[in-house]
Amino acid sequence: MSYFTIAGVQMHALHHGDNTEAMRHRVDVLMSRFPQVQMVLFSELMPLGASPHHAQPMPSAAEAMFCQLAEQHRIWLIPGSMFERVGESVYNTLSVIDPHGHVVARYRKQFPFLPYEAGVESGSEFVTFDVPNVGRFGVSICYDMWFPETTRTLAAMGAEVILHPTMTDTIDRDIELSIARTNAAVNQCYFFDINGAGALGNGRSIVVGPSGDVIHQAGTGEEIMPIEVDMNRVRRERETGLRGLGQPLKSFRDRRVDFSVYRSENGSTAFLDTLGPLAKPLRADVEEY
Repeated sequence: MSYFTIAGVQMHALHHGDNTEAMRHRVDVLMSRFPQVQMVLFSELMPLGASPHHAQPMPSAAEAMFCQLAEQHRIWLIPGSMFERVGESVYNTLSVIDPHGHVVARYRKQFPFLPYEAGVESGSEFVTFDVPNVGRFGVSICYDMWFPETTRTLAAMGAEVILHPTMTDTIDRDIELSIARTNAAVNQCYFFDINGAGALGNGRSIVVGPSGDVIHQAGTGEEIMPIEVDMNRVRRERETGLRGLGQPLKSFRDRRVDFSVYRSENGSTAFLDTLGPLAKPLRADVEEY
């Protein structure tokens, strides 16, 4: 099967509170209106809000509810992400749930938005999963996409669609739209960048095709975006090139250059070490008159 329908959900929700019942209702309405949908993707931290104080061990009651919902509608479900507690540590974790209600993967955000997402640990494992007879999907979360190595690694693992929930409520959203298009183009894949609305994001979710083409860009309010993807398009463009031109994945595979910066244990260099600590900028002293 080449065609597969994914619905991104951009919705208003509480910044600090339980939004799971609102999400359940949204899926019920979505599936009644668009029964062709096979996968549903929400934005980052949508279920329980943006406070690490709401972190729970996984599996959790919230995750179990989403498993029941996925089985009820026979859909793949990625309910954004939730803060996960593991001992004294907290992770920003995404669950991938199959149409039988089983959690087939969990992904921990590798790049918390430091220094603002304080107290959240970094994950270390890349996650892809296969939809039988359809193709391979990869997942990442919000700030991860600012680091091209994350999406490139997922593409190198065979991902044809990147599912990317985000929670952006800041003035850099326009830059993220460009990054989403770039990630799709240089990795020749679909890129679903789904943001929240209201307290959990300023919207403008974007779905991009494997040539970097914008399939849909949402406004700032609530929106449901059912998008049919064509896996054969990804495979064809990876074979013949973006618009019949560049073949960046093959060129990356066949490169002769050795990226020495990646040989460092911590990714640092003499120059990067001069940049100072990763900390919030402070207000400069103001002379009193």
